[in-house]
Amino acid sequence: MKPEKSNNPFLVSGYSSPEYFCDREKETEKIILALQNGRNISLISPRRFGKTGLIHHAFYTLQDEKNDIFCFYFDIFSTQNLHEFVQIFGKTVLGKLDNYSQKTFKRISEFFKSFRPTISLDSLTGTPKISFEIKPEEAQTGLQEIFNYLKNSEKSCCIAIDEFQQITEYPEKGVEALLRSYVQFAGNVKFIFSGSKKHLMDAMFSAVNRPFYQSTQKINLREIPMETYSVFAQNHFAKSGKTLPPPLFETIYDLVLGHTWYIQMILNQLYSLPQKKYSETDLNRIVTDVLEEENATYKTYCELLTKGQLRVLTAVAKERKITAPTHSDFLKKHNLTAASSVKLAIKSLIDKSLILKDENGCYFVYDRFFSLWLERTIIN
Repeated sequence: MKPEKSNNPFLVSGYSSPEYFCDREKETEKIILALQNGRNISLISPRRFGKTGLIHHAFYTLQDEKNDIFCFYFDIFSTQNLHEFVQIFGKTVLGKLDNYSQKTFKRISEFFKSFRPTISLDSLTGTPKISFEIKPEEAQTGLQEIFNYLKNSEKSCCIAIDEFQQITEYPEKGVEALLRSYVQFAGNVKFIFSGSKKHLMDAMFSAVNRPFYQSTQKINLREIPMETYSVFAQNHFAKSGKTLPPPLFETIYDLVLGHTWYIQMILNQLYSLPQKKYSETDLNRIVTDVLEEENATYKTYCELLTKGQLRVLTAVAKERKITAPTHSDFLKKHNLTAASSVKLAIKSLIDKSLILKDENGCYFVYDRFFSLWLERTIIN
């Protein structure tokens, strides 16, 4: 596979090539070894932490090694029910394991009776394309047809379903059990179940009463080590005759607690500046501009919270990380009310995905730029 070139090496969306992908060597190796040896994976990390890029990087590497493997990725974060899940699943794989001959279309039509597939020519490229529609009441039948299509292709496939915990929000009962019943017998298809809500993902794959119990190899993403990330960043700056002082990168890393997307965003904007060397003045200007651009959005976030929740959220932001938000010292320092009220506020903020709790038991504001805005703007 030919790597793609980018004008700015610090990507903030999508995946280009290994050249612009930082580290994750151990995680990539784990994913590839698991898939090659018949193990499904549950991949867990906060949003914008790099799990989607990691999936695409693993698929890129895997397909570079084996040309006869088919890799698919789809995100179900926006889906609300099984019907929408089946629609996006079908759109992702339908016809992708075949060429577009009349014989192939006949075979696809036989497999996907519920989808009522139609074939047409793209008006711009002239290449055949398949479209379909499925009725909500036929979702379960359609799901079975997708798995039958994959199984009968006899081709090695890897499928990544991102934000997999979303299926727990579907109104239909038994979706987990239904999917598990198909996944366990799809021998030629291996899955990556990726999710950002740790408590939901842990429950799905670790609770003895859940269908996916101990059915995957679990991978939890952590921050890319600062030293490794610093070398990656400095090398890309150096390729364009630019200099990124190591202490400045350390400041960036600490400012956003090592959170991948926020580091990339800041580096992307630094790199785009005309000068060849950078200082904290440049960093401060970039961060200030970002916070000003998001000012209206962050004000809206605050308006959706109760006064008590906002006070707790702001207090956590000012501490950057806190292990004991109900401790008397924390409460007194930030003029908070009773520990019981703070506990309820923390739970609500976690449910809203505004606060996260890491594996070390530390609480922090998930959106790093929002955290900086709260720290600089809101006064208790």
